[in-house]
Amino acid sequence: MKKTTWKKIKKSKYLYLMMLIPIVYYVLFHYMPLYGVLISFKDYKVAKGVWGSPWVGFKWFEKFLTDEYFWKLVRNTLLLNIYGLLWGFPIPIALALMLNEVSSSGFKRIIQSVSYLPHFISTVVVCGMVMNFLSLDGIINRFVAFLGFDKIQFMLMPEWFRTVFTASGIWQTCGWTSIIYLSALTAVDQEVLEAAMIDGANRFQKIRYVTLPSIAPTISIMLIMQLGKLMSLGYEKIILLYNGSTYETADVISSYVYRRGILNNDFSYSTAVGLFQSVVGVLLLICSNTITKKLSENSLW
Repeated sequence: MKKTTWKKIKKSKYLYLMMLIPIVYYVLFHYMPLYGVLISFKDYKVAKGVWGSPWVGFKWFEKFLTDEYFWKLVRNTLLLNIYGLLWGFPIPIALALMLNEVSSSGFKRIIQSVSYLPHFISTVVVCGMVMNFLSLDGIINRFVAFLGFDKIQFMLMPEWFRTVFTASGIWQTCGWTSIIYLSALTAVDQEVLEAAMIDGANRFQKIRYVTLPSIAPTISIMLIMQLGKLMSLGYEKIILLYNGSTYETADVISSYVYRRGILNNDFSYSTAVGLFQSVVGVLLLICSNTITKKLSENSLW
């Protein structure tokens, strides 16, 4: 038995070597750093190290839960993610469905290239473009002035931040995300589509009754993954776009962790906040997966 197993491993040694690269990556950058989570339960001092710092239990978690910023941070994080889910989730599906209906391969390639391109632009450049477009002399305000309205200081008004953040996120990711749905569309049974056409179904009826049900499992999996991220939001784009006047609607948990941990050197407190966010994210993922599994046959596990 051992010899047979060794022969199989030896036969596929190059595949195992290729698999070793991501395994080493995850061990080094995802599992080994988990050791640092200990400082969220300690009054961490750099000079004393992780093990030498005194144990304080759930002190930092209690401090965060009673912090005056707690509900504002949770509200902003949830609202930005919910807006992204409500507007950003259906658009890649719609884009994939429209591209699937395009008969001209040349035109289809052009649209795909244009929609995929923003994904390859760095977040810093995207934020710079957004701030230039929305400045008082930017193209958006020039158009607003052309229509006869007063110019708007988009980046200084808290009520506009969520719209700007969500719209720029959709522009940056919708094309790339649509690739997943386009891949799922290749598995749609063409005979069923032809049968629907023979029965007199128009294009929209074919999409509604044949195409969408065929890619429903993919949509369900993507939705579960998005629901699991409702309490997590990267800080990079937030800190590049927000300023003192937009804190009320722009400050989220990750940006708060960045300020407390990196700028203020409050390592234990910021680690506790980050751990709280991760635990809530896992719970949301489990709940969304359970609900989806009960409502349909599709789930992550």
